[in-house]
Amino acid sequence: MKRQKRDRFQRAYVNGYKAGVSGRSRDMCPSQEVNLREYWMSGWREGRGDQWSGMTGISGIHKNPLLI
Repeated sequence: MKRQKRDRFQRAYVNGYKAGVSGRSRDMCPSQEVNLREYWMSGWREGRGDQWSGMTGISGIHKNPLLI
């Protein structure tokens, strides 16, 4: 049975979240396509907020978008 590919927008959000939690700059967004960039930035903002709140490592495992 074949596995379906994940949605491009969900992938962009997750990658943005990971970049935000790890403290990378928002200029690191790999996409120039407007819709993908919006999802990436949305994930980045949430990731940065979680980093500032101290939800990194084990304390932030419940916020991991890969597990949702």
